[in-house]
Amino acid sequence: MAEVFLSIGSNIEREKNLVLAVNALQEHFGRLTLSSVYDTEAVGFEGAPFYNIVVRFESDLPVAEIVKVLKEIEVQHGRQRISEKFSARALDLDLILYGNLILDEEHLQLPRPELMDYAFMLEPLAEVAPDLRHPVTKERFADLWEHYDKTDLRQKRVAPPW
Repeated sequence: MAEVFLSIGSNIEREKNLVLAVNALQEHFGRLTLSSVYDTEAVGFEGAPFYNIVVRFESDLPVAEIVKVLKEIEVQHGRQRISEKFSARALDLDLILYGNLILDEEHLQLPRPELMDYAFMLEPLAEVAPDLRHPVTKERFADLWEHYDKTDLRQKRVAPPW
């Protein structure tokens, strides 16, 4: 079984969509471990703030099948695929880690490259898996978060909407 970590974000009806996403993920993958909910300013564009969390679960499904399920859940809950990388999202489910798998394909890189750049991924991951090590750098996620430049950090933990 692989230990799988996802980043979930929403800035359109974010309370509703976060709850719907967690429920859908539980139906597909069973028991989940959830980080705190983070209220995060939009990155890369002007827009409403996001709710972000990291979710952990175990699965014996191949990585391609997990990605397929994530895309289906996004579409079922209002995600519209557009060419802009930075835009408002009803629901954004990103696979950030699949065990220690290192993968570099056209449409999927693992670990997710942005993991080291975005606080909305790194902080909640360090919260739920502080001693887990990055598959490439071998550093603990707690240490990566501790050394992250928080000078312009624009996120905070909030009470979950459930």
